[in-house]
Amino acid sequence: MITEPYEDQGTGDPTAVPAAAGLALLAIGGWLLTTARPWNGPGHPVTLGVGWAASAALLLGGLTLLTRCIRTVHAPPHEHTPPPAQDAPPPPPPTAW
Repeated sequence: MITEPYEDQGTGDPTAVPAAAGLALLAIGGWLLTTARPWNGPGHPVTLGVGWAASAALLLGGLTLLTRCIRTVHAPPHEHTPPPAQDAPPPPPPTAW
């Protein structure tokens, strides 16, 4: 049960903005890919090549952002949390008298 007020919960998810940007890049890349279709009509080969290259770059960039966010969210806890700090060395073992 959460005992703290909502305002004291800290910042939001740090992967939300990169994930949204990845989805936006995928949408723009997909739209550009569908508009640069050679079967849609005659077009100059350079125009088609530039359109497909830009579309591929946008799709790969969006896919990269999304996979990084998914890996961050689903990583085991020990991978994205720092190890506990050790302030003092362990005490020496007891000596026999």
